[in-house]
Amino acid sequence: MAVFEIESVVTSLHSSRLRWREAQRRLLEAGSRDLPSRERLAEIVDLLKGVLYPMRLGPHELLQSGENYYVGHALASALAQLAEQATLEWRYKDRHDDDIDASAIDERVHVAIQQFAYRLPEIRDLLDCDVIAAYQGDPAAGSVDEVLLCYPGILAMIHHRLAHELYRLELPLLARIIAEHAHSATGIDIHPGAQIGAGFFIDHGTGVVIGETAVLGQRVRVYQAVTLGAKRFPSDDHGNPRKGLARHPIVEDNVVIYAGATILGRVTIGQGSVIGGNVWLTQDTPPYSNITQARSRNEAGPKPDERAAVERNYA
Repeated sequence: MAVFEIESVVTSLHSSRLRWREAQRRLLEAGSRDLPSRERLAEIVDLLKGVLYPMRLGPHELLQSGENYYVGHALASALAQLAEQATLEWRYKDRHDDDIDASAIDERVHVAIQQFAYRLPEIRDLLDCDVIAAYQGDPAAGSVDEVLLCYPGILAMIHHRLAHELYRLELPLLARIIAEHAHSATGIDIHPGAQIGAGFFIDHGTGVVIGETAVLGQRVRVYQAVTLGAKRFPSDDHGNPRKGLARHPIVEDNVVIYAGATILGRVTIGQGSVIGGNVWLTQDTPPYSNITQARSRNEAGPKPDERAAVERNYA
């Protein structure tokens, strides 16, 4: 076995880490952990999947007679571990943000994780609507169980619905890590800040991107490689992108967006509209529009007196 000289490399890497930590105010006490763990959060999400769907996503040996016992045990474990990770996130914020009250972190974590737990039944109901939408919207789906077990869009939405709650509870780092686990597994990139109504169906899914401030209504369907993104990024006085501005599309109820479509900016896609494949869209569309590539080339859009003639399509 070859032997390499590595001592100088180890020493140089140590110096690099110290410089970075000093610049980023990340010098810690010996033995302390800085940030939440990606691996631990993956384990927590696996537990929560079993809590939400014990007989489908829980342990294979589980019997229906033991569902409540398993759900209680798994939920208690998941919440305790999630509280640990939330504490790490808020302690990290305390070192970088003067607005965090370090003395109140433990109580704040307890309240937030309890609120998260209370929301799980509603998350389950939303996911049931997503599963049904996928089953009804895809002629290739043999059963709702097949959809739950096999469809990447449903996996992405399980992660998103959990992550979105954490995002709402001011735990954006935990939320983003959970979202990125789904992104890595499915190729579907949904920011946890995106608001998505019930009955959302992502068909195929690879390459779908949904930005932080996107708002989607109920019964929206999108296909692979759809982007709901930002058109531009306003800058502050120092030339840095301003954070938190509404910059992504609003998609109203019963909209279908076909493969490869790109919709950018804070535009509104009216209810019942159909956006064709590979369309590039940067303007509002009235309800029940049918937008094809040829129509989208007209950046001025339909005139008011033409809107009544726009094809109605409730697909």
